[in-house]
Amino acid sequence: MELRQLRSLVTLAENGFSVSRAAEQLHLVQSAVSQHLKQLEDELGTRLFHRQGKRLAGLTEAGEAAVVYARQTLAGAASLAAVGRDQSGQTSGTLRIGATHTQARYILPPVVRRFAGEFPEVEVQIHQGTPGQLVELVVRDSVDLAICTEALANEPALEAVHCYRWNRCVIAPLGHPLLAVPVMTLELLCEYPMITYVFGFTGRGNFSTAFAREGLRPRVVLSAADTDVIKTYVREGMGIGIIADLAYEPTLDADLGRRDLSHLFPWEVTKVAYLRDKYLRRYQRRFIDLFQEASAQMNRRGR
Repeated sequence: MELRQLRSLVTLAENGFSVSRAAEQLHLVQSAVSQHLKQLEDELGTRLFHRQGKRLAGLTEAGEAAVVYARQTLAGAASLAAVGRDQSGQTSGTLRIGATHTQARYILPPVVRRFAGEFPEVEVQIHQGTPGQLVELVVRDSVDLAICTEALANEPALEAVHCYRWNRCVIAPLGHPLLAVPVMTLELLCEYPMITYVFGFTGRGNFSTAFAREGLRPRVVLSAADTDVIKTYVREGMGIGIIADLAYEPTLDADLGRRDLSHLFPWEVTKVAYLRDKYLRRYQRRFIDLFQEASAQMNRRGR
């Protein structure tokens, strides 16, 4: 059994059982991928795929188990190689970070800038996605670290490190009557059309639960995964925006007023996660340290 056979198996499963796409991703000809799969089935003595004619249509029960262990084996081999690079003093490489738009746009820039100053030979890649997609990416070892608020702590294969707390604010064009109320309440928010995050992003679940507990139904007229999109439609006059407070920028958002909502909603916790059994290279551990340092400063500011 060879690593290249396991790599072909995993890559095929991740590409909808398309031999052509798997071969393209692996920089191989299709016949080589097909040969790897046949050799693996012959060695294991069982069929790994359901077939429709000559086409692979899915994994058998044995195939599903084989993919799980193949991923673990490939991850272990990558960790062994990483140990060797660290011990030899090699400082170059690639840091693959999975993050939601809010993290990539508003939180990571100063952290990445510091990291790049310390490790100029390391390429930083930022892969954006939904929290669910980020969990899948890090479990598959397609990214080294994943950063978001939802989903990470629920995956047993991951080590999730709590970093910073955040809450929400309401934004509206300057002069909007809601910005002048003496006391902000959930009932007052419900008097206006709202624009906020889609479910699965940036605390939307707790946002909805807070209203439901009071028997209220917010009138959400538009939802988006991207905070900048929410701001755009607030500026268009479609409604008030409920966003992560850390995403309000006083200088760039000077045309929008802001009111704190931390007394109305539970605090959220953003985490950074990685495969529990993964060997983290020095520069990967250093990035986590830098992110935690930045998080500590945000926690002290209460933002």
